[in-house]
Amino acid sequence: MKKLFIIAMLIILAISSYTSYSKSQKTAKAEDKKLHLLKKKEHSKKKAADKKVKSAKAADEKKDNSLKISHNDKKLLAHLVHAEAKGEPFAGKVAVAKVVLNRVEHEEFPDTVKGVIYEKNAFSPVQNGSINEAYDKEAYKAVQVALANQQKDDELLYFYNPETATSDWIETREVIKTIGNHAFAI
Repeated sequence: MKKLFIIAMLIILAISSYTSYSKSQKTAKAEDKKLHLLKKKEHSKKKAADKKVKSAKAADEKKDNSLKISHNDKKLLAHLVHAEAKGEPFAGKVAVAKVVLNRVEHEEFPDTVKGVIYEKNAFSPVQNGSINEAYDKEAYKAVQVALANQQKDDELLYFYNPETATSDWIETREVIKTIGNHAFAI
């Protein structure tokens, strides 16, 4: 009987040890799961914060990434604006300057003001020599305004006078706006 009692006690002790072990395993698993979820939550917060920082940096870069050109390029652009938009409203002169600046930023065109202006057959004042005429203060001011407002009208890549244009191709471009005698297109 004593042996039976000892065997029963050993069985009870084994069951109780197994139950304690099982509970501690469940507790450990639950704690691991909580820790994992906490780490995951922290990672998500960090990722969201990083995304906000990256977005803010991108916005700052966009502000700071505005095209900066030399004084000589400003003067060259003023020559072109004067030759192309003489007699046009001030807004039209600004839009002509914007077309050149947009082309500098566009992948299909040269990446300098000089390169855009002197691109073969791009602007008639280059072909007929009127680009060499003196520019006026209004043309230079139009260049400055175009540089200061680069996000406005940043899609415009072409302009022409529908009354005098000789290219059938230019008339296939989608006109976005008309200012004075010029149609501005993409």
